[in-house]
Amino acid sequence: MYNSGLILTFIFTTFLVACGPTTSKQLEDNKNLIHRFTASTNAADWDAFDELLTEDFSRHCQATPDVQVTSREEFKKLQESFLVSMPDQHITIEMLIAEDDMVAGYATYSGTFTGPMGEFQPTGKSVESKFISFFRIEEGRIAELWVEWDNLAMLTQMGLFPPGGQEKN
Repeated sequence: MYNSGLILTFIFTTFLVACGPTTSKQLEDNKNLIHRFTASTNAADWDAFDELLTEDFSRHCQATPDVQVTSREEFKKLQESFLVSMPDQHITIEMLIAEDDMVAGYATYSGTFTGPMGEFQPTGKSVESKFISFFRIEEGRIAELWVEWDNLAMLTQMGLFPPGGQEKN
């Protein structure tokens, strides 16, 4: 006959270990994943995304509501389009905070607007803008990204706002 108290203790302990809080090492691993993702983005190494992102990766962004990304391949294409507009783009991580399966980031995006961006023609102006991002990690890969920035500040630095390039004095 089995001791029901021991069995319940074993089940409860197994549950806590499997579903318990994320360890410091896991949190550091998650932040290192974001560093690797950023380095790959800066190097335009889209092949690295095969190891860093889930196949069904999705991106959420209020600043670009018409851009839907629901796969790793769609995200690669989006990144390639960004590189056309700003071939010298660079992301600098300012801080990362990790909790459970999430990593929050605060970073700086910089680049020079030398290629077309949708309906906008290049102005040759440089931009530097802070942005925030949230990443959800799933089995050691990035499964989701939420990213937000100040669109008005970016458009102003790019010479596209106010419309027609008319600046207020």
